[in-house]
Amino acid sequence: MSGHSHKEHEGDALIDAARHTLTEHGEQWTGMRQSVFEELAKHDRPASAYDIADNLSASRGKRVAPNSVYRILDLFVRNNLANRIESANAYLVNTHPGCRHDCIFLICDDCGKATHLDDERVTGTLRDAGKAAGFTDVRPVVELRGLCDDCAA
Repeated sequence: MSGHSHKEHEGDALIDAARHTLTEHGEQWTGMRQSVFEELAKHDRPASAYDIADNLSASRGKRVAPNSVYRILDLFVRNNLANRIESANAYLVNTHPGCRHDCIFLICDDCGKATHLDDERVTGTLRDAGKAAGFTDVRPVVELRGLCDDCAA
């Protein structure tokens, strides 16, 4: 397994890196996009668009539509600011915005904690299999479910 060779961000540096990445891709960094990103960054477990919309509605004192949040989250995924956890229909912030790499997500079935690791042997084999089947721009999405150390104890 390989460690990250890129910079992981947190706090204000994470928001700045996300803003920079999005604007570098020709997109606008609006107040609502910043709010959605900041809310997503607060979660250490995958968050759904409904969770984010509910929390933003409460903090703003007016309703935020989940459909609007979905559109923003999809934009974030396309620009590598967030990762979609398919099996949970939820999202995790990318702590290294703009960096495109293959992650293997480990998701706890009990508490919902999600972590990721990089293993080039696994994802490289999957990319090669996709290319051999005639696919281009192959990007593996791997999710492993089980119990984290805390829940298994």
